[in-house]
Amino acid sequence: MKKSMTLIVPCYNEEESLPLFYRAVCDVIATIEDCDVTLLLVNDGSRDGTLSVMRDLASRDSRVRYLSFSRNFGKEAAMYAGFCNAKGDYVAVMDADMQDPPSLLPQMLDILESGEYDSVATRRVTREGEPPIRSLFARLFYRIINRISDADIVDGARDFRLMRREMVDAIVAMCEYNRFSKGIFGWIGFRTYWLPYKNVERVAGETKWSFFKLFKYSIEGIVNFSQAPLSIASLMGLILTVASFAAILFVVVRRLLFGDPVAGWASTICVILLMGGLQLLCLGIVGQYLAKTYLEVKRRPHYIIAETNDESAQRVH
Repeated sequence: MKKSMTLIVPCYNEEESLPLFYRAVCDVIATIEDCDVTLLLVNDGSRDGTLSVMRDLASRDSRVRYLSFSRNFGKEAAMYAGFCNAKGDYVAVMDADMQDPPSLLPQMLDILESGEYDSVATRRVTREGEPPIRSLFARLFYRIINRISDADIVDGARDFRLMRREMVDAIVAMCEYNRFSKGIFGWIGFRTYWLPYKNVERVAGETKWSFFKLFKYSIEGIVNFSQAPLSIASLMGLILTVASFAAILFVVVRRLLFGDPVAGWASTICVILLMGGLQLLCLGIVGQYLAKTYLEVKRRPHYIIAETNDESAQRVH
């Protein structure tokens, strides 16, 4: 029986790169036999002509479906919308900027069809062209999150992967509002083959991920998949409480034995500032988890589709 594949392509301001990506994907699809391929383009509230490009491609190619959000919901929401609306036996996620080489798709499909794996994921083995500070923090993030969470995230892992339908169904079943897909991919398990490749520069346009956005995204990943920050905050509180009692005992004994008043207002101010800073840090950590809980209990939809050429699409989820 002939298999089918859906390629989910989240797009945000990709007017320049999307036509180039489409041509490259079509060239690769032409080499894939016994598998019908559908392109599912997700417009994440783009402010340029991305939606117009999608409409044009869909009008000329019946294999192209598109979903256009009512506003920018973020890449995680775009991927989730793709998973919810993908109909293929195999489902792939890839970026439109060509940093996820379409030429790898046939090899990934061959690995899946061997029956030994449920997913073929890609990882960059080089970071050429990336700022050194960004690379340093990226490697540090992978080390930290693998130590403090149950999610198995490989250093250099990309969102670009090809999965069986069973794995996609498991991802859709995890309907949490605060999503971190790299962690979800690792948490649900399934047998994964890691395909290494060298870093590829964007074919057009500019990256949407600034250092601040990546840092914020990494914090979300840690909060979503680990309770370690809460444990650290509790441990710091315990240590400081014990240290405070010891300091009080020292002051009392010194006063009784020597009758000396405690000297040094500077040291006192330093201790007060230290304690205040640590308290605010711990409150901030608790606040992060509380904010995530607040967003979850409101049960707002992950995305809202304003326009699509797929009549069966789930417009709100």
